[in-house]
Amino acid sequence: MPFRHRAVPRAALPSTLLVFGLGLSTAVLAQAPPESATLSEISVSGTAAPATGRPAGSAETAGSLTVPSVAAQRAAVNATVGSVAFVDAATFQNRYANTVRDVLKDVPGVFVQERYGQEMRLSIRGSGIARGFHVRGIELLQEGIPLNLADGSGDFYQIDPLSLRSVEVYKGGNALTFGATTLGGTVNFVTPTAYTALSPNIVRIDGGSFNTIREHFQLSRISGPADVLISATATNSDGFRDHETQRTRNVNANLGYRLAPGVETRFFLGFYDTDQKLPGSLSLFDALNHPRLANPAALAGNQSRKVTTERIANRTSFELEVGRLDIDSWAIHKNLYHPIFQVIDQDGWTYGVAPRWAGTFDLGGFGNDLILGLRAFVGINDARQFVNVAGFRGAQTLDARQSASNYEAYAENRFWFRPDMALMTGAKLFSANRTFSDRGGLPASPTARFANVTYEGINPKLGLLWQPLPDIQVFADITRSRDVPDFSDLVQANLLGTTFVPLEAQRAWTYEAGSRGRIDRLAWDVTLYRAEVRDALINFTPNPGLNIPAATFNAPRTRHQGVEAAVTLDLATDLTGIGDRLAVTQIWTHNDFRFVGDPVFGNNRIAGVPVNVLRTVLGYRHPSGFHLAPTLDWVPEGAFADHANTLKVPGYALLGLQAGIDFSNGVSLFVDARNLTDERYVSDISTVTNAATVAGGPVAFFPGNGRSVFGGVRASF
Repeated sequence: MPFRHRAVPRAALPSTLLVFGLGLSTAVLAQAPPESATLSEISVSGTAAPATGRPAGSAETAGSLTVPSVAAQRAAVNATVGSVAFVDAATFQNRYANTVRDVLKDVPGVFVQERYGQEMRLSIRGSGIARGFHVRGIELLQEGIPLNLADGSGDFYQIDPLSLRSVEVYKGGNALTFGATTLGGTVNFVTPTAYTALSPNIVRIDGGSFNTIREHFQLSRISGPADVLISATATNSDGFRDHETQRTRNVNANLGYRLAPGVETRFFLGFYDTDQKLPGSLSLFDALNHPRLANPAALAGNQSRKVTTERIANRTSFELEVGRLDIDSWAIHKNLYHPIFQVIDQDGWTYGVAPRWAGTFDLGGFGNDLILGLRAFVGINDARQFVNVAGFRGAQTLDARQSASNYEAYAENRFWFRPDMALMTGAKLFSANRTFSDRGGLPASPTARFANVTYEGINPKLGLLWQPLPDIQVFADITRSRDVPDFSDLVQANLLGTTFVPLEAQRAWTYEAGSRGRIDRLAWDVTLYRAEVRDALINFTPNPGLNIPAATFNAPRTRHQGVEAAVTLDLATDLTGIGDRLAVTQIWTHNDFRFVGDPVFGNNRIAGVPVNVLRTVLGYRHPSGFHLAPTLDWVPEGAFADHANTLKVPGYALLGLQAGIDFSNGVSLFVDARNLTDERYVSDISTVTNAATVAGGPVAFFPGNGRSVFGGVRASF
């Protein structure tokens, strides 16, 4: 995220920049508004105060040019004209944060449900609503640099919650600050540097239920113009269900160097190794009555997901007289060995470069923030498949190469036509190519096949921000999104006999309005949105019992609308002495996702996501370091399992409790108890078209974890 820069006289700007700025009048999400309208920190949190490894009241470091301070990161997110969220990693240090759900469960509008291990469903505003594997419609970033493969697919195996410093959620078209314009938006995971780390040294060990044990360390140093940080986490767990063993080894490191005044470069390195056994899906009866069982096909095929990923990225930043230029580049190597219905054996590289300029200046006597960016990234993936013989390769059935390329240009500007009001406009132009080459020559695939398709378009954005007080914002905006099919969508068996299924890109207009802020003891973040979607990429699973990847089709019209709300009220202070605090947070995500006049499904609800998801947190913190937080996760009514709306899973309520103490010497102890009543419930679903037509009912349900307790100790020094 860029720093805010001083304003310069209009004459100092190139004439082309002036014309462009006048023509676009767009908002720079990463820049703060003029000082008269600067938004102070807004925190809608389920805990009374962050549980950091720093002594209470210690000042945060200022960050550096390539990665600013956490306070600057938060301010940049809150300056967005639209629905966003910011998560300081300090808020989940004192709980067992093992998955993306543990990181994002307090963010309204973000639906994350675990299947097993780190396999889960992530959906924002119905993105990939019926997609039961990987990610669609959301860009996953780390340090603002894509983690997804070039075709848009992605997963969560290289995201280590203990190696994060913050998480930024830009919903829908609000992610244009990174060049992303998908229906779901972007989640940006930011790792610490030596300047932003909670402590120079951190050692942690935790564990608990399901024979879980996890070790973590982090070390950082600053020496003159250089700084370095390295962190590593090892996790071993047998999991709640049979055949769910998880073994992960993650290493993240970065090295920064100030080349000259106003010039800094930083290299990011990552190594991620995961071996996850897959227990598969169950019938609804077994999911609710025998949740620990594994699917017989998963056992017979020894189904698993073994992923090894290496990542290197660089950001070089230049502080200019007007604004700042960041140049990002990256290369990611991923090897996947994935025995499911067949053994999927893939090896590929993703490369990219993305220059981005952001600046603040006066424009005709008015404040103006502008961002300009380009992204170009490509990926080549060797895709092989084999008959699954108890988890080993049998006869080869596919020998293919997948190639994807993306070329994008985007701009966004915020024009402060009043000290407290800004007009935001922006646009993204893109061209995305997908090429598939099946070499053939195999008994199961004797004939060579080739397919090539290019998707192109422009996604505009228009919004208005009103900031009547430094702590209050009101916003409204309209954004255009397009989601391009990935290879899992395009390369499917189909009645037409084509190599690529003839799929259109999903496109939508999203309208949203909301407010965030704080008045005295009350903090809020509330957004209402409605997305009119055309050619929605909808999935159903033709044979979920075998974990066969879902079929995909374009639904002519669908409508996604809902409410994203989080409200925190400080109930009391100084209950037992000076400085303690009791607060309650209510988080509500309302999902109303429907087909609209569909020739097959009419106006039915789209299966896979419940209508209402609520989370209540009562947080207490004492200045001695003691903290306590009972939680309630409540889904009043479960989701439909099929698009025909013939089968719905039950709702559920989960009680949890988090407690701990932070000692003044930097040692912290915590306990995290979950599902205290041992509720039987369905966590996720592989959606089908019509459950009533499946003999014996679909084997498409993933049971949630039973009662569990985790504890740990962390030393920061």
